[in-house]
Amino acid sequence: MPELQIVDPLEIEAASFRIIEAELGPTAFSPEQFAVVRRCIHATGDFSFADNLRFHPQAMEAGLRAIRAGKNILVDVNMAASGISKGLLARFGGSVICRVAEEETAKLAAAQRTTRSEAAVELAADKSIGIAVVGNAPTALLKIMELIERSLFAPDLVVGVPVGFVNAAESKAILASKPYPFITALGRKGGTPVAVAIVNALLRLAAA
Repeated sequence: MPELQIVDPLEIEAASFRIIEAELGPTAFSPEQFAVVRRCIHATGDFSFADNLRFHPQAMEAGLRAIRAGKNILVDVNMAASGISKGLLARFGGSVICRVAEEETAKLAAAQRTTRSEAAVELAADKSIGIAVVGNAPTALLKIMELIERSLFAPDLVVGVPVGFVNAAESKAILASKPYPFITALGRKGGTPVAVAIVNALLRLAAA
């Protein structure tokens, strides 16, 4: 039988972070970027995110500036909205926005023959959004990039980490080529827990 560690419940996260840091060893990430990488590994138990995560050079600065300015965070699914630390965000005056389950979203998706995720992004894309976050639906990420290209949406930062086998890797590869600030994870891996981990890392850095 494996030997269990006896750890104070309040120290579990700190102990986990120490293990991650020891196993990763030195990296080329900035301290702020490393805080994001570490939290993604902590959320998933998957060290491959140290290789897969990509940061636009202005990503961290843009995300922290948006949070501190009190801007809102747009997410693609309610699971992400549930996981983000709303208390920390509220300190700066921001809110988490998710419109995917609204009746208006369903009607727009049916009328346009698109996914609810696309329709939800289209309805929520306004000047109040500082960070646009996608962890589940590649269609939502593609819609965000389309609206930005059409000058209909201008978030400070796009966090695009959808998971899956249909257009997930492709949509993230497109995002990684964009000139505006982004954080993404190349390949098929990602998901809502990763998206939430990235946002919560940014919130903690903003509050530090």
